[in-house]
Amino acid sequence: MRTSANAAKQKGTAWETAWTRYIQEHHNPAAHRNVQMGRLDIGDVSGYYLHAAELKAEKTITLSDYIAQANREAINAAQPFGCAVVKRRMKGVADGYVVRDVATDVRLMNRFRDAEELLKEYAFDVWHEHDQQHREAA
Repeated sequence: MRTSANAAKQKGTAWETAWTRYIQEHHNPAAHRNVQMGRLDIGDVSGYYLHAAELKAEKTITLSDYIAQANREAINAAQPFGCAVVKRRMKGVADGYVVRDVATDVRLMNRFRDAEELLKEYAFDVWHEHDQQHREAA
């Protein structure tokens, strides 16, 4: 039993480390793994903009549990959004999944929409350049 628990913990730690490095390279160099705080946990990784990120690398995926945990941890972390970051078996970090419930995703999309509309209204040229840059990156 002990070996199995240690192996699972090592797999989870490896996933958290790999994802943190990916986020540091592609999103936020200041991203970092958090110390576990029990019932006051703030997610496994900080620095994913506006999110408490709960990372999971498990054989059996239980999205409802992951999302409930991520949403609780977002409250603890004073972040507006929680997400589960789930490792895809036999794949690299970029092929993993970021998962939110529909209510959280709609709130996030509304925030993006409102921010883009404000930018378009007050600095159209900046918005247009930003829009082109992100469309080309897709």
